[in-house]
Amino acid sequence: MNPDPEALGRARTLRKTMSPPEAALWIHLRNKRLNGLKFRRQHPIGPYILDFYCDAARLAVEVDGGTHHAEAQAAHDARRDRWLAEQGVRTLRVSAEWVRRDMAGLLEHIVRAADAGR
Repeated sequence: MNPDPEALGRARTLRKTMSPPEAALWIHLRNKRLNGLKFRRQHPIGPYILDFYCDAARLAVEVDGGTHHAEAQAAHDARRDRWLAEQGVRTLRVSAEWVRRDMAGLLEHIVRAADAGR
């Protein structure tokens, strides 16, 4: 699916302004460092921009900060996840706190999720 041109421009901007938890996770996902899985960061799909995306596993990894607990944001996330599922993309949501406190456990979880999708 081709991204809309506006999403592509936003993705380029977001790549330069990743949150600290996203940047920390990217160190482990980039250059096929995680079990040879190729991830893209701030990857546009349709109108959405995914924090990290592995095409081989059709897996989106979303790092959620505190704002994702708000009711309006949670509803938006649910709509977004449903739309992605309709496109054949599974969404794995992880908390920014998990990134900070247990990177090794998180990476194992991502590998299991990716393996389940291949």
